[in-house]
Amino acid sequence: MKRSRIGDLPMRVIYRILAVGVAVIVAAVATVVGFVSSGSSDQPGEGKTGQIAAPSAAPPSPGSVSAEPSTSVSEQASTQASAASASPSDTTSASSSPSGSPSPSETAAPASVSDGFEPAPDRSAVIAALTDPRVPDLPRDKRLARLSGKAAKGKRRVQDEKSGVSLVRLGKPWKVFGASPFATKQVLPKAKGAGHRAMVVSCPVPILVQRESKDTALLAARWTLNHHPKGGKITWTASQPIKNGWLLAYRVKYKLKGKTRFSMAAVAVTEISGAKPAMLFATIPDTQRKYWRAINTAVSSLRVK
Repeated sequence: MKRSRIGDLPMRVIYRILAVGVAVIVAAVATVVGFVSSGSSDQPGEGKTGQIAAPSAAPPSPGSVSAEPSTSVSEQASTQASAASASPSDTTSASSSPSGSPSPSETAAPASVSDGFEPAPDRSAVIAALTDPRVPDLPRDKRLARLSGKAAKGKRRVQDEKSGVSLVRLGKPWKVFGASPFATKQVLPKAKGAGHRAMVVSCPVPILVQRESKDTALLAARWTLNHHPKGGKITWTASQPIKNGWLLAYRVKYKLKGKTRFSMAAVAVTEISGAKPAMLFATIPDTQRKYWRAINTAVSSLRVK
């Protein structure tokens, strides 16, 4: 006959059943306790009770040395942007590229005196520029001769607000044209066979400012080769002081379709109080030599506002 009552079970079976039940209960209790503990103090983004610092009772004074995070970040970004930019508007290297492009450190200059503007501390950029085979040593002082052609005088003036100077508005056939990347720009009609367009422009010097205006003019003249046909080389024709600055005139020789051509050009650098010097740059190809005297007119008309 089969056993049907608990009392009829062997004692060892009953003990086993009790042991299994106790183990299950203990495991369940441990799981619940662990869940509650982790949920109260170890959730992401929450600190343990009693460890949150109280805010300062008094706000920092306006003269506090420490800056707020947003201010420091913006200052760092501004510093990095300034260091990275290299730009006419416009950072000195002892190296020079024979291909012609000035180094970034040579072509970017500080801003204004109010922004901490200072000329370059040495002549390393000038020394580097003179290793460029396209740029000869500076000549002895020599006044600009009256160039050939007709005068192109005008009664009106062009105002260069960025540079703080003004210059003559040349008469016909000269006309004011889109200035970019300069501050002002006047041009002649395009000429057949010319490697570039004749122009008279002004802007703040787009190169590293030197302590001597003559050195600044040299770097500026080298920079203007970027606006002449590729392979152009400079031959100086004049070097003279002007009011608050320096003038360099030169011939740029180059080849077009195997034929040797040249342009007459000049750079005038004028010191401006509290800001970068202003630059006037004029260039006219030999195909329009009858307008060369406009260079004399433009240079002599330069005035600080």
